[in-house]
Amino acid sequence: MRVVAQIVKNAKLEINNEVYASVDYGLLLLVSFTLSDDKEVVKKMAEKIALMRIFPDENGKTNLNINQVNGEVLSVSQFTLYGEFNSRRPSFTKVLGGKESSELYDYFNAELGNYVKVSTGVFGADMNITFTNVGPVTYLLDSDEKR
Repeated sequence: MRVVAQIVKNAKLEINNEVYASVDYGLLLLVSFTLSDDKEVVKKMAEKIALMRIFPDENGKTNLNINQVNGEVLSVSQFTLYGEFNSRRPSFTKVLGGKESSELYDYFNAELGNYVKVSTGVFGADMNITFTNVGPVTYLLDSDEKR
């Protein structure tokens, strides 16, 4: 599982030129799944993201998690995070299939929702996202990396 996590001042997701979801201060997550992912991996990643101390405290130190700053999450499925370039065209052979990815995406958002308010996009939809990145601060999380 891969997640790009960006601290945002605000984020808005549109489908068919209409606002579908938006958040104020918090995290914009781009979420992707690979062939070896399962619910156990997803649950651990949801907890890791919810408890990451990546927000600044009153002294400007990276020390607080998303709940401690009253943040919220906009979670967006993004299968291209597992795209690989072996030539000029991307290959997506390591991406988990649509049905399985959709189920894990829903499970991830439900697990993350146990910690923080989560808004989502629509799995597989053509979505446009606008946001104001804070910092900019962006993290890449991969379930294959040591915790």
